[in-house]
Amino acid sequence: MINVLIVEDSPVIREFLLHILGSDPELNVIGVAHNGEEAVEAVRAKRPDVVTMDIHMPKLNGFDATRKIMETNPVPIVIVSGSSTAEELATTFHALESGALAVVRRPAGLAHPDHEATAKELVQTVKLMSEVRVVRRWAQTSRRPVAPGEILPPAQKKRQAAIRLVAIGASTGGPMVIQTILSMLPKQFPVPLVIVQHMAQGFVHGFAEWLQHSTPLPVSVASNGEMLLPGHVYIAPDEYHTLVSKDGRIILRKDEPENGLRPAVSALFRSVAAAYGSNAVGILLTGMGKDGAEELLEMKEGGATTLVQKLETCIVAGMPGEALKRGAATFVFSPEKMAQALASLIERTSPNGG
Repeated sequence: MINVLIVEDSPVIREFLLHILGSDPELNVIGVAHNGEEAVEAVRAKRPDVVTMDIHMPKLNGFDATRKIMETNPVPIVIVSGSSTAEELATTFHALESGALAVVRRPAGLAHPDHEATAKELVQTVKLMSEVRVVRRWAQTSRRPVAPGEILPPAQKKRQAAIRLVAIGASTGGPMVIQTILSMLPKQFPVPLVIVQHMAQGFVHGFAEWLQHSTPLPVSVASNGEMLLPGHVYIAPDEYHTLVSKDGRIILRKDEPENGLRPAVSALFRSVAAAYGSNAVGILLTGMGKDGAEELLEMKEGGATTLVQKLETCIVAGMPGEALKRGAATFVFSPEKMAQALASLIERTSPNGG
């Protein structure tokens, strides 16, 4: 049985969440808190396995409550957001910087056609996050550009093919890791980055907005046919596989889901392998399942350099674990080392590099 604490100031929404979570036989709602101050005390007294957290509350908001909980009695925290605009959702993502593990949309009302799907997503996220071992609050990510250093072994200096694209795939736990990597890259990073991040529908524009304000690079949601520009970050939009072409453009397609997902990391990586070959870097980060693992191997076999997140730094190690089983990784790094590795690779393969 998973013990859940609900933190929500609205009585109506509180009862709604209580109904959804309390209806699952594996979840036991052990209490509710009406504001952030009550949440901090309830976590100390009741020791829940997981907390669902509202953001906008009296006395102490969800950001500060999350930070205090992670500093005193760390517990997995899932932000349940009722925000709708990109700006509001971008603010919600700041809760990840405070130590929350995931952000999900508040389920639609009982009469809404999306109610069942959104309620299921909340329940699944709460269950999954309850299994994550958390520690005291994560340190703030340094946004200073990294020097290339000597993180890559000398043998990598023999690589001749210039890097023209970086492709990144992530799922559960990915947003904070992606922010960590991008925030540490130099402002003049010379190649485009294309990212598939699995997330609840409707969050992608808020995700891009959050990254835009927390990293030195221009970030946008990808559009069909647009040219890939150096140093720009392109996020796959909802419900479209995001591919790249040989002439350096974004291709959006509504093909069938892959691994049950659209957008899928597998579709991006496969297109990168075909269009860029050895002129690409593929990165597979934390996430549930196996999306992108086989295609990362395809990239590696085509000459690309492939980076996989260290399993012990992942919130969920499914995707990178599957990549490692297949031998798809050229290198394995922590998130903080990823940016340094990218800078090193770019320097060594540029016309003026070492």
